[in-house]
Amino acid sequence: MSTDPDAAAPQIRREHGASKGRYVLAGPDGAEAELTYSVTSPVLIIADHTFVPDSMRGTGAGQALAARLVADARAEGVKIVPLCPFVAAQARRHPDWADVISH
Repeated sequence: MSTDPDAAAPQIRREHGASKGRYVLAGPDGAEAELTYSVTSPVLIIADHTFVPDSMRGTGAGQALAARLVADARAEGVKIVPLCPFVAAQARRHPDWADVISH
């Protein structure tokens, strides 16, 4: 049994470009959940869309992607406009994200 607390953490890959990016989480069956975003300025991104395939629903994949988006935004001093309905709903459930959510 592993004693590393991050050993069970989902492995989320980030792809970041000049104008767009996405977070990807691969499921055990090879399916991918993703959260896409658009870069509007060096300090503002728009969370566009979250997709979780049926095989990954109920696993916390979407929540993990949103939490990673928020963690990276904090680390990089970026604000998030939650255009994606899922990210907007998560932001309402997590008032502690208010420091990086822009309306």
